[in-house]
Amino acid sequence: MLVYFLRHASAGEKYANPKKDEKRPLDAEGIQQCGLIGRALNALDVQVDVIITSPLKRATQTAAAVANELGNEGKLQMSAALRPEATFDQFRELLQQQAHAEAIMVVGHNPNLSEFLGRLVSRPGGRAGFDLKKGGVARVELRRGGGQLHWCITPKLVRSVQAAAADSSRPKTSRK
Repeated sequence: MLVYFLRHASAGEKYANPKKDEKRPLDAEGIQQCGLIGRALNALDVQVDVIITSPLKRATQTAAAVANELGNEGKLQMSAALRPEATFDQFRELLQQQAHAEAIMVVGHNPNLSEFLGRLVSRPGGRAGFDLKKGGVARVELRRGGGQLHWCITPKLVRSVQAAAADSSRPKTSRK
């Protein structure tokens, strides 16, 4: 099974009140990040059977925006196993529930999303250090013995590639 780990995009500063923080929306940068990552995933022909998201607003907004770019609007599910306080055992159970799927996308928060990713791609009992950036996505192939990281992209990387491509397509002017 392929698992795409997507960290929610930028949502500004954390609120002190936990209940209010759960409803914290994406900011303007986060909305832009979702478009960049969604279009990049579409260009990579990423297809998923389901997108599972944390129920917190910034995660659901990220999931919905990326799903829209991928043409998967109706494939969103929410799971407490992706909340900020979720455990690896809860996450592993979520993966077992989706074992029939060829590819899924999980949308959540740090530090646990990076921890889950690191634990899946490390040797049994180990923990690979990983820091999934806001709006970043990693592709992991799960097998019986563990996971293999295929790639990881960030909105900053996508923006840089787009800028370089635009720059290289401009006509070069010669200086005389």
